[in-house]
Amino acid sequence: MTNSPYTPPKVWTWDQNKDGGRFAKINRPISGATHEKELPVGKHPLQLYSLATPNGVKVTVMLEELLAAGHAGAEYDAWLININEGDQFGSGFVAVNPNSKIPALLDRSTTPPTRVFESGAILLYLAEKFGNAFLPKDPSKRAECYSWLFWQMGSAPYLGGGFGHFYAYAPIKIEYAVDRFTMEVKRQLDVLDRRLAESEYIAGDTYTIADIAIWPWYGSLAKGLLYEAGEFLNVAEYKHVNRWTEQIAERPAVKRGRMVNRVWGDQASQLPERHDASDFEKAGKASG
Repeated sequence: MTNSPYTPPKVWTWDQNKDGGRFAKINRPISGATHEKELPVGKHPLQLYSLATPNGVKVTVMLEELLAAGHAGAEYDAWLININEGDQFGSGFVAVNPNSKIPALLDRSTTPPTRVFESGAILLYLAEKFGNAFLPKDPSKRAECYSWLFWQMGSAPYLGGGFGHFYAYAPIKIEYAVDRFTMEVKRQLDVLDRRLAESEYIAGDTYTIADIAIWPWYGSLAKGLLYEAGEFLNVAEYKHVNRWTEQIAERPAVKRGRMVNRVWGDQASQLPERHDASDFEKAGKASG
């Protein structure tokens, strides 16, 4: 593959022999299952099928926050979906999420069971299910929360599929693509920094699902953990984002949520599956 001028054909066709980069073997232009594989089911009504990517962390943090707030019904089983091995294309997973992306939630407390996919939809579903938890009561403040939640859902493709792909994963470095998405990511960081200069949390003076949605992406970016791009993006200049990032990171439920379905990094930070609160203690002992 070269960086020579490219003229698109009249009709695009999929060339499986091209070097498509790190995720080439799991990317394809069609949907649906590639193999038969049922999903495991644990003892709790809420069954989560996920991986500790930023989108996955949103949901595990939400569930841990709900439990910390006393919502016993938020107990859950979290099953690992290895996207690098194509687990998301198994028939059972596709039945829960026809888009074959993590995370996916199955609520077996309803008849029939309720499937929920897309991380933002899962956060809203869980918030409403547990008495509008982590949602402002005031209609105007709730609208602010919703606006920032959907800001994140619309912005993440630029950060992940755009900047992350061309900066960290693409088989060749294309200056135009890196510049294009770097500019957008820095604009997004500036949007957040200006907001957090005037507000303790994203949606106002209380912690909400907007923080839970945005922190795994932009908090990780501010700490230099995402795509190893901290220096490149000069994340230290966004002092209000960094203040907020550290504040959220200290929450015990956030610390636990980051561990769930994690299979990389320090052993003490990994909990590939979660079926009970005691699993966190067991993970700590196993790493010691």
